[in-house]
Amino acid sequence: MGYCYHTIQTAQLHHNNKRRHHKKNNNTTTMSSIQQFLLGLLLSSLTATTTVSSFHLPSTASFQIRTRHHANKSSSPRSTSSLQMGLGEMEVLEYDVAIIGGGPAGCTCALYTSRADLKTIILDKNPATGALAITSHIANYPGVDRTMSGGELLDQMRVQAIQYGTRYEKAQVFMIDVKEEETGDSTYTKCVYTPDFTIKARSLVLATGAMGRVGKPFPGEKELLGSGVSYCATCDGAFYRDSEVAVYGASTEAIEEAMFLTKFASTVHWVVPTDIEKELQGGMDVEKNKIMDHDEAMQLMSCPNVKLWTKTKLVEVIGDFNGVTGVRVNHRGSDDDEVIPVEGAFIYGNGGGSKPITDFCQSKVELDEAGGVIVDESMMTSVSGVYAVGDIRNTDYKQVVVAASDGCIAAMAVEKFLNNRKMVKVDWIHR
Repeated sequence: MGYCYHTIQTAQLHHNNKRRHHKKNNNTTTMSSIQQFLLGLLLSSLTATTTVSSFHLPSTASFQIRTRHHANKSSSPRSTSSLQMGLGEMEVLEYDVAIIGGGPAGCTCALYTSRADLKTIILDKNPATGALAITSHIANYPGVDRTMSGGELLDQMRVQAIQYGTRYEKAQVFMIDVKEEETGDSTYTKCVYTPDFTIKARSLVLATGAMGRVGKPFPGEKELLGSGVSYCATCDGAFYRDSEVAVYGASTEAIEEAMFLTKFASTVHWVVPTDIEKELQGGMDVEKNKIMDHDEAMQLMSCPNVKLWTKTKLVEVIGDFNGVTGVRVNHRGSDDDEVIPVEGAFIYGNGGGSKPITDFCQSKVELDEAGGVIVDESMMTSVSGVYAVGDIRNTDYKQVVVAASDGCIAAMAVEKFLNNRKMVKVDWIHR
């Protein structure tokens, strides 16, 4: 589950193929580079019949901000802004607390901050692919029947947070800003960027877990990262309109990313190492693949522009100075490799790993040698107002109850921080 850190780099590459190019505008009196990129991505997705080889916003570009105030706490954010220009508009939402990650740590934190009357939003890439979501049974969480699945427990946590006013959005986060000098806002000093909207927040909680890939990259993967290799179809899909792309992996994440790519690519080559057709037909034990949503897999396979390469392993990503030109694969039982000509390679492996997912942070917070976010006893990171909870801390105690505890601690610390309290306010009042 890689949160895409290379999207800006991808957007700045200029290739002689169908990929889009976004130039960076250094005029700080107009639009920031990140705003230009987000708007470029939006325009790319709206011009389906137009072939564009280069996209550049002039330095005289102007934009208009609209703000709407709402009195109802639970129905909508305190204020909503829209960046308007050209064919579309990019929402800018303002919150007291932005939480990246919808696992037990993130949901617990949201429950507590919402109960403290702090406007809270959860940004969750995929509710079905976290460590808890793919756990078949929960036997050691206090008060929970041992027949309950991890997904069921997580659903209850999410619903409970929403019932207390949390807004939940399924969104891919690819970049954050964490300081006033980066955001230019003395009140909302944190910014979270997604392809669909931007969140401005007074505090930020990182709760993306630790299921990042830890295995050795495929040959060519590292070298072509940002030049055709991607871990985020939502971020980079618009660059591959009318092009052929490959998606490697049999997880729900891979399936959903491949489905998104079908809106842009002429052909999506779905490469899976398992005998997925036999599994979907019920010929294999479903318990062997908890990370794949079978209904979504069937839906993907029914798309006319999807070609399935079953029982096929990815061997190498190949390319040149212009970027990816193909992927080398090997079909089970074959002595010879085959090259699939593609311009993009979206690699999700065959499941998750145990590496803390911090690539979207872009070194904005301090990490330990193993890649975990360093926090103090209140879960605050090296940056004031930014907290990290759950497995992203790279703790040895990777348990649901520990993650939930982290979320509770961070929420109380956030409430203390935002209200300038000297002491933590304990949430004993039942409402």
